[in-house]
This record gives sequence, C-alpha cells and structure tokens, in this order.
Amino acid sequence: MHTHEYERIRGVLAEADEPLTAREILALLDDVDEPDSPHRVATVLGRWAERGDIEVIAERPYRYRLNT
Repeated sequence: MHTHEYERIRGVLAEADEPLTAREILALLDDVDEPDSPHRVATVLGRWAERGDIEVIAERPYRYRLNT
C-alpha cells in the first residue's frame, strides 16, 4: 500500500466540507501520476477504511470522509 497516495487523498478529504466521491477526490488532487483513476482512489480508501481511518458511505456512488 502506498502511504504517500493515502496522505494526498487524506489531505483532500481533510479540506472537504462534505463526503466526496472517488471521482471528486481525483479531480481535486494535484496533477501527479498517482493515483491515476477513481478506481485507484477507491481502492486506497477501501484499504484505509478497513483500518477505521475512513468512513465509506454506501450510496451510489460511494462517498468517503475521514473518521474523526
């Protein structure tokens, strides 16, 4: 698991006023190669959700927010 990917994604979620979709998160990330798709964002967040750091809101599309 690439912690640097998670840290970048986490930074976007930390600044968000509401839960975001993987596509919205990707659009807010700086133009860097990783992650390169909404699927990758969702994969990274899913792994961190297993640890309890991220809340996955199961609607269509899934939305994500930091657990605080």
